Amino acid sequence: MSERPVRRWENGRVKGDYQDLVDEISALLGAPATLENRDFRLIAFGAHDSDDDLAMDPVRTRSILTRQSTAAVRSWFEGFGIARATGPVRIPAAPDAGVFRGRICLPVRYRGIVQGYVWLLDQDPGPGPEALAAAMEVAERVGTLLAEEAKAGADLSREFLAVLTAGRGWQRDMAVAALRVALGPDGDGLHAVVCVAPWPGETPGAVPGAAAVCVVPRATAPDDDGGGPEAGRALAVLLRLRSTDALAPALTAVARLLPRTPGDGTGGAGGTGGTGATGGAGGTGATGGAGGTGATGGAGAVGGTGPARGTAAAAPHVMTAGVGDPVRALADLHGAWDQAVAAARAATARTGLGPVAQWSRIGPYRLLAALAPGAVDDPSTRVLLGSAHRELARTAEVFLDCAGQAGRAAAALGIHRQTLYYRLSRVEQLTGLDLDEGEDRLLLHMALKASRLHG
Repeated sequence: MSERPVRRWENGRVKGDYQDLVDEISALLGAPATLENRDFRLIAFGAHDSDDDLAMDPVRTRSILTRQSTAAVRSWFEGFGIARATGPVRIPAAPDAGVFRGRICLPVRYRGIVQGYVWLLDQDPGPGPEALAAAMEVAERVGTLLAEEAKAGADLSREFLAVLTAGRGWQRDMAVAALRVALGPDGDGLHAVVCVAPWPGETPGAVPGAAAVCVVPRATAPDDDGGGPEAGRALAVLLRLRSTDALAPALTAVARLLPRTPGDGTGGAGGTGGTGATGGAGGTGATGGAGGTGATGGAGAVGGTGPARGTAAAAPHVMTAGVGDPVRALADLHGAWDQAVAAARAATARTGLGPVAQWSRIGPYRLLAALAPGAVDDPSTRVLLGSAHRELARTAEVFLDCAGQAGRAAAALGIHRQTLYYRLSRVEQLTGLDLDEGEDRLLLHMALKASRLHG
């Protein structure tokens, strides 16, 4: 086995080392290898010198030419348990999906956390146990390099934190200028800001796709003493994006930072799995239906026969993440951070949004999150929002969510329509509001939603 390559860092990247290691794996296993990071973005690939057209199927060709795989591809392959596997995983061919040869996936890990994947075309007979074990040793060295590259983003935590916390005017301008210098050429690209809260630990050493990460002491306005994810520390992640289409897979990587809670359907440290991909499997991509998120299953060794399945169920999120709209100007990062904090709060308030919520998709919470807690403490709704009337408050919220349609609301609550009418009359008595009046409905609806953010 060759000696460990010397690291050559340029602008936070290792040059040449990945290709050397991929070539080493290709030589060990006698097949062209492809290295992708945890977001399924191509990093390096081995030379293809075969006259066999089947070796370069459409899936592998597309991955090499476009340097990335689709969300459906990712969901499909993660369904085979590759994000949790500690050894090689064999994935069968699927000619109907354009995958004419099966693949072997070598998970690339660092200290137990998956950093990427090495893909090889399977063959008959395939590589033996000794060759695979040697290849996994090389994959461990790849994992170290990927983790160190991600750590370079963590090293920018001071500059990133200064941008997010600096006051308006010259202080923020200076902070932005310092971050731009630290990022180098990457400073002119497309970025998205993510808030993960509450964050109990220190700055993580490896967040794939991150240009910078930092821990923000308090992700809220100084006068907000309420609870929720904004009270206390939050993790801020600055994601590099090739395009807005790359946001979804980047957020899937962020979701791995969140702890798994029973029944929430998130992948936690192990990733997410497909729940119904219909396409085939391939080493660097496959066409198929987009799968949902779910607990990733087994197939942790060579010989796995199919993707694991999982289903998501609504459950309170102990830790949530929010992402602001992507921006190109670093001066806009502070505003994007405010959006990310609001989205994380919304994900806590409404489980259907998260655990990772995008600012563009949180609806009325975009406005409500900007309000101070005292702004939603209206005298007319104060009694209803007390602990003694939780069922009435829930009834009113469901009724208003259903646009005032009694039949829909009663069905959603699982009660008789007359019971609904009785409860609504009690709501009117407690609040003094007339639910036949649009502005009264608006006030009540705002108070109910805002109470979730500040409750």
